[in-house]
Amino acid sequence: MDRIDLQILRELQEDGRLSNQELAQRIGLSPSPCMRRVRQLEQDGVIQGYRAVIDPAAVGRSFEVLVSVEVKRDRETVEAFEEALQDIPDVIEAYRLFGSPGCLLRIAVADLAAYERLWIERLTTLAGVTEVNSQIIMKRVKEPKGLPVDR
Repeated sequence: MDRIDLQILRELQEDGRLSNQELAQRIGLSPSPCMRRVRQLEQDGVIQGYRAVIDPAAVGRSFEVLVSVEVKRDRETVEAFEEALQDIPDVIEAYRLFGSPGCLLRIAVADLAAYERLWIERLTTLAGVTEVNSQIIMKRVKEPKGLPVDR
């Protein structure tokens, strides 16, 4: 990737709805080569998709919890646990970690009662789970804005 590709990435992370015309103007290219570069970045998997950022309160999911989960550490159990997470829409992010805890989840639900139901009915019943610890998010201090793109 060269300087122009990095500029494209910075601009699209800031505003993924930029028209090709506007993007080309911002980075100092004509529209055709700009579109070719964007398509190449998409084909190469550098740009993995485009999404709208939604206000959690607008969709009834303003209660967020970070959950650390310990899972028995054998291959089959870990794979089954990770597969089961795919079917729980309230889990909006999941990470397998080195060390302890073994897994970190970000969960978005309506309120404490909804989280308690999820905790009792789903999280603690997943195969291999030995411990579930919850940290309720008080305030989001820094919003995700994309990755720093510099070289």
